[in-house]
Amino acid sequence: MTERLYRDIGEQIKADLAQQELAPGCKLPTERAYAERFGTSRTVVREAFIMLEIEGWIEVRQGSGIYLRQRPGSPVSPQRVPDEDIGPFELLQARQVLESSIAACAAQTVTKQDIQQMQEMLDLEDTMMASVEVSEDADRRFHLLIARSTQNSLLLEMCTQLWDRRDRSPMWQTLHKRIMDLSYRANWLEDHRAILNQLRKRDAQGARQAMWQHLENVKTTLFALSDTDDPNFDGYLFSNLRAQ
Repeated sequence: MTERLYRDIGEQIKADLAQQELAPGCKLPTERAYAERFGTSRTVVREAFIMLEIEGWIEVRQGSGIYLRQRPGSPVSPQRVPDEDIGPFELLQARQVLESSIAACAAQTVTKQDIQQMQEMLDLEDTMMASVEVSEDADRRFHLLIARSTQNSLLLEMCTQLWDRRDRSPMWQTLHKRIMDLSYRANWLEDHRAILNQLRKRDAQGARQAMWQHLENVKTTLFALSDTDDPNFDGYLFSNLRAQ
C-alpha cells in the first residue's frame, strides 16, 4: 500500500515530539513552522495534525492553537488512523480532477430528466439548509446525479467510491469537528447552481470550469475555517473571506 504523505509527516512530528522535553499542555509550533521545516505544504501538515489528533497525542483548542496532550512514547494506547484513510485535502484534489472531467462529459449526454432531478436536489438543499444531514445528503446526490448523467457506469462507480471514502473517513470527520459554523454551505448551493446552469447550456468547458472552481472553493473554505494558526480561529463565516 502506498504510504500516505500526511502519515509520513505525522510520524516525523511524533519523533520530533518524543525527543523534546515537553510536558502535556505545552503549545506546539504552528503548521507553517512545520511546513517550512519539512519542506512540504501546509495542507499536508494539517492532515498530519488531524492524524495526531485522532491518535490522541495532541488537542486542538478553539481560538488558541494546538497543544500536546500526550508525549509520543508515553504508555498509552492511542487510536490509530486506518492505513487506508486518505487526507481530506488529498481526497478533494482527487475529486476535483475526476469530477471536473465528469461534468464536462455530462454536458454532452445530460437529458431533460437528469436536469430535472438535479434541480430537485438543489431545491432540497436550499429548503433543508438548516438540516446538516439532509443538506449533505442532497449535496452527495447532486454530484452523483451528474456522474450518472454521463451514462458511463464506470465513471459513476469511481465517483461513488470517492464519496464513500469521504463518508467513512475519520480524517474527514475530525476536520469537520473543528468547524462550528456551517453557514458556508450556502456558498456550495451557489456553486451547484452555476454547475447546473452550464449543464443546461450543454457547455462542456463551462461545466468543467464550474465544477473545478466549486471544489477549489471547498478546499479553500475548509482549509481557512480549520486553520488553528489564525488567531481568529473560531469557525468564522467564510463568506466574509470570500468577499475580500
